[in-house]
Amino acid sequence: MAKESADRTTIDLFSSEKRRGRPRSNPLSREQQLRVNKRNQIKRDREKGLKRIELKVSQDLFDALNERADASNISRSQLIEIILQENLAR
Repeated sequence: MAKESADRTTIDLFSSEKRRGRPRSNPLSREQQLRVNKRNQIKRDREKGLKRIELKVSQDLFDALNERADASNISRSQLIEIILQENLAR
């Protein structure tokens, strides 16, 4: 009997064959999943009353913000918000 690669009824013939990855659990492609997740994140932020601000900073400032946020055990976003609130309160 010849071994047919598409035949899965005789598992013992394929016991040494590795199957790639885990089974697909979402019908959407990864790109579509990312879009949906981003849309949901924006919705959650909007419901919490959060607004998005984007800014560009130097690598040194970025690293300093990351280090201070890690030391304070908060996110970089939370740290920036605290700094801005403190400066506006002055």
